[in-house]
Amino acid sequence: MTGATHEATTDLIALPSTPLAEAVVELIRPVETPSVFNHSVRSYLFARLVAGRLGLSPGRDYDDDLLFSACAMHDLGVAPDGPHRQRFEIEGADRAAEFLTGRGVSTSDADQVWQAIALHTSSGIAQRRGTLCVLVREGVALDFGGPMGADHLDTITDGQAEAVHAVYPRLEMIRSLTDAIVAQAAKNPENAPRYTIPGEFLHERQTYGRTRMELACDSSRWGN
Repeated sequence: MTGATHEATTDLIALPSTPLAEAVVELIRPVETPSVFNHSVRSYLFARLVAGRLGLSPGRDYDDDLLFSACAMHDLGVAPDGPHRQRFEIEGADRAAEFLTGRGVSTSDADQVWQAIALHTSSGIAQRRGTLCVLVREGVALDFGGPMGADHLDTITDGQAEAVHAVYPRLEMIRSLTDAIVAQAAKNPENAPRYTIPGEFLHERQTYGRTRMELACDSSRWGN
């Protein structure tokens, strides 16, 4: 590996080294499965690549700490230590905003993260709620390899994908995340309204044993 290639790979997988980012990692790592944790981090790395493709720069067009926080905590609602009284997107958004304000983040910045997390499964809505919502939605979608939308799937080269997955492997993420969403949804009817992601995942698992998302991801760019 040449020096330039090594440097590019290091930059590709680098996470923010700020106190806030480190605190976010300390929050989510113990309560998420390794596969969901890796998915959350990959979503940030992929979102950052999408930002570059769109000509967006950290510090000018978006706050990198907020992007990392939103991506890293976007599935906090399926963590087993949560209250599990709302659909997972809202529960995760609430927990993330509370955590951020407790760390001194302004209410307005915490609300940006809240929206990005709450809307990350809402195609067509997230894209109209500002840069942070767009990047989080696209980063998450990219990590599904196509079924959540393929607008920026060619942003990532095979070499970049290999480098990211070497450090943050998938570990059967689709199944693991679906398991977590379904488990959270099954605990309370308020968690799984019909025609929402958690409601449909729960219905499909109970009816067919497998969700359409799982089937679609079998033939996606990254697989499971």
